[in-house]
Amino acid sequence: MNGKAAPRAEGAGTTRTRLERGRGALGPALELVHTGRAPTRALLTSELGVTRATAGVVAAELESLGLIRIDARPSAAAGSQGRPSHRLSVADGGPVVLAAQVHTDGFRAALVGLGGRIVATAPGCEAIGADPAEVLGSVVAAGSGLLRETGRRCVGAGLAVPSAVAEPEGTALNPLHLAWPAGADVRALFAEQVRAAGIAGAAFTGNDVNLAALAEHRHGAGRGARDLLCVATGHRGVGGALVLDGRLHIGSSGLALEVGHLTVNPEGRPCHCGSRGCLDVETDPLAFLTEAGREPGPEGLLQQANALLRDAYTDPGVRGAAEAMIDRLGLGLAGLVNILNPDRIILGGLHRTLLEADAERLRAVVADRSLWGRSGSVPILACTLDHNSLVGAAELAWQPVLDDPLGVLG
Repeated sequence: MNGKAAPRAEGAGTTRTRLERGRGALGPALELVHTGRAPTRALLTSELGVTRATAGVVAAELESLGLIRIDARPSAAAGSQGRPSHRLSVADGGPVVLAAQVHTDGFRAALVGLGGRIVATAPGCEAIGADPAEVLGSVVAAGSGLLRETGRRCVGAGLAVPSAVAEPEGTALNPLHLAWPAGADVRALFAEQVRAAGIAGAAFTGNDVNLAALAEHRHGAGRGARDLLCVATGHRGVGGALVLDGRLHIGSSGLALEVGHLTVNPEGRPCHCGSRGCLDVETDPLAFLTEAGREPGPEGLLQQANALLRDAYTDPGVRGAAEAMIDRLGLGLAGLVNILNPDRIILGGLHRTLLEADAERLRAVVADRSLWGRSGSVPILACTLDHNSLVGAAELAWQPVLDDPLGVLG
């Protein structure tokens, strides 16, 4: 022997060391791929601020957990030079979560994968009864059926409800448009049904518009916004939500942004809250149908109102009703802009359809009645995700995995 030490080959020990160093980066890495902000290993390396080798080990570990897919031989873009970076995407056959939404016209259950991808849905057509335990039992049964049909691994469950949800108790304080008792313990009831069905993972519950905003911020029209305001109609009523610096703002006890009870027509309709002329009763689907002189039909109110607005906008009665709704909505949004100064507003439900019908009128009202609107218009955009409350419910269930993938799935 010549006395010189042989060079050490890089092996399992080095890989383990890198993974130990990079374990804290697994969650942030998964969230970057989940939200589409790191579609390549090069971008993942840059966003995480780690070495290329560590990013590679982190990505490989996420792939071994069945969460992402690495394409090591992507095709190069036209005109590009050098070897293209590995492509990263969520795994097509990976785990899912059970997501569910309850509203006045029924419920919907779905399986949702990473990336906000809805894998399968089971719409519930039954009327929503006065017993939340019975309704949530039906919801979970529908989700369990989807899991049996697909054979997918489930890692948690999330539920969206049309009510403010008090924190940390998880009670539905004011399910105004459901027959449920105020203060129904929906989170505990949902978790009990999930456990009884043998579904793995934790169960979460949140307000439907809060969850819609969360989903749109991560996967839809709110992506990239720092301070995002979301206002939307459900099947009945109006809700609002705020995302600040990438986090859902729910206030000290889960009750922030009850925008439905802003007064926009002091001589208007009586509201369930005891006031008059609130957004909740002046700009929801029932208010629009009433203003347009239409009787509610057998189909859902939101579906009927959207169809009328899209198909009969040239009718003077429909157009007049729409303009009244737009002016009231604009007045409410202007007040919120003055208070919150968001960098983007997104609208969902009937409000999205009103924006599509006459965006110029709505933006003009907001600009005219808001201090910040006059100095620089706030972008007002339509929500882009179908079933965004469902996707938001799934985000709640995915959060433990995003926080610690190895701890939950390893």
